[in-house]
Amino acid sequence: MSKFAVTLDTEEYPNCFLLVARISGTEITFVFEISTYRDDSVSLYHFLNFLANIGARVYGFNLVGFDGPLIHTFMRMGGKVTPQFMYERAMRIIQAQDDDKFAFSVKPSDRDHEWVDLYRINHFNNRARSTSLKALEFAMRMDNISDLPFPVGTTLTKDQITTLIDYCIHDVVATDLFREKCMSAVEFREQLGAKYGRDFLNSDDVKIGSTIFEIMLEDEGVALYNYGPDGRTPRQTRRPSIALKDAILPWITFEEPEFLRILNWMRSQVITETKGVFEDVTATVNGFTFVFGLGGIHGAVSSEVITTTEDRVIKSWDVSSYYPNLSISNRFYPEHLGEKFCDVYKKIYDTRKQFAKGTPENAAYKLAANGSYGKSNDMFSPLYDPLLTMKITLNGQLLLCKLVEQLVKVPTLQIKMINTDGLEYTIHPGYADVAEQVCHWWEGVTKLTLESAEYKTMFISDVNNYIAVSTDGKIKRKGKYEYDMEWHQNASALVIAKVAEQVLVHGKPIRETVINWPDKMDFMLRVKVPRSSHLLWGETRVQNTCRYYVSTEGQSLTKVMPPLAKKPDHWRRIGVESGWTVCVCNDLRDATMPINYEYYINEVEKIVLGMI
Repeated sequence: MSKFAVTLDTEEYPNCFLLVARISGTEITFVFEISTYRDDSVSLYHFLNFLANIGARVYGFNLVGFDGPLIHTFMRMGGKVTPQFMYERAMRIIQAQDDDKFAFSVKPSDRDHEWVDLYRINHFNNRARSTSLKALEFAMRMDNISDLPFPVGTTLTKDQITTLIDYCIHDVVATDLFREKCMSAVEFREQLGAKYGRDFLNSDDVKIGSTIFEIMLEDEGVALYNYGPDGRTPRQTRRPSIALKDAILPWITFEEPEFLRILNWMRSQVITETKGVFEDVTATVNGFTFVFGLGGIHGAVSSEVITTTEDRVIKSWDVSSYYPNLSISNRFYPEHLGEKFCDVYKKIYDTRKQFAKGTPENAAYKLAANGSYGKSNDMFSPLYDPLLTMKITLNGQLLLCKLVEQLVKVPTLQIKMINTDGLEYTIHPGYADVAEQVCHWWEGVTKLTLESAEYKTMFISDVNNYIAVSTDGKIKRKGKYEYDMEWHQNASALVIAKVAEQVLVHGKPIRETVINWPDKMDFMLRVKVPRSSHLLWGETRVQNTCRYYVSTEGQSLTKVMPPLAKKPDHWRRIGVESGWTVCVCNDLRDATMPINYEYYINEVEKIVLGMI
């Protein structure tokens, strides 16, 4: 039997504290108000106490970092609080998030309820993936995208509190809708918790992977932490500097002068930090430019359409689980953990293969295998040893160069793209077997495994933007051609990428396809400005997270940004879709103006012209 669950959200103003809760998956909603006009503190305390007594699960968005600590404070004070107290507490949490983000955290053992934070599960607390509930409302295509109706710190009237209640209910509805879309991730964490006896409910994938790795290391007797009077601290290898020659496999060498130059340059470097180690480090071989960086090697032809013909096939080779297997096969490990690390790593990799893809076990071991590379450069992790980071990233690039060095000797072979763990080339079918033999030679030398695929067509704008159609019809999309977005990505104007694919892959005409596109939501765009700024539609201020589409009618949309130090009295105005008028439709009922198809046609043309 599934747990009784509620989805909730809170709002805090100097004279009003709100908590709205909905029984998850239903429309049954509870509103609690503590304000200058109403005091539901007793009923709220009893409600939260009831949830605690029945072992209910509480879902929220940023629950661990914000709403949860507020609720915890409320319960510890027996519900005897004022709205001013709750507001001040909320402001202290917000202001402390960067400087002391753990100051208000509540240990799982101290919580009255079982928390599930949808924000944490999706790793939105990582700056690279950060997003807001408003942005998710856009991504989920809700009928209404509602922004905070009153500035933070406003003393609210009774009517304004009524408006705020409606807004808070809306946020709870949005959160519960997102909860439904995250239930497979929640169930996965439940299964892992049962298997390992750990609480994974609020862990992102990276955290899950590193935790499982740590569990398996400790099971093998590897000590990960030091314990003292102040608690535990991670064992680590900190290095004031790293000579990169110590990271590079000694047997790596090159015949190709350009690759040899890069190798010698790398071996001459001594670094004091791992960020920004490589910038504009390139090598050009047979007219193809390779770019080296901490994130891996990359490069691609520019604005080229490649098609399989009788005289040319497109081959793709990817290294299977490149970074994990690179560590395993070469016995790379954090110095403080010893070689036992490698044995556990191999055990993780081998164990994963025992479970079918799609099973929780396979997914868990995959996360564990992939997580160690990032944690090797995480100053808070017991896997931290930046030399390990450099061993993986440097040798990963150089070994691919060794493959390229031999491949380019094969007649008719032309490298078309390379990116971190694989590459693509074209070749005459008569020489395809020769190139394949080179790949197998490389596997023997490196003790790594390559997986091959064959493409029918590739539309390459650059290394980060392309469409590849495999011989079995599957389509791989990247960058500006991608429309199957992750939740933290901006899913604006998906019609552009979708039509581009129809044009390039299926030969559809641009104009007719755009005009006749059936899903009008694909024309919607999103813009967001911080609270220090605002948006103007014409001269009318609209909410800071704004949904719109380009229309033949309507008005211009403008960002109004705070002044810079050089011009303290000059608020900056930056046009959104400059030169075009738009229809703002945070409420879809306002989407009454005609779509300006010319804008979208122009945007499609930008990414397909030159390829058709």
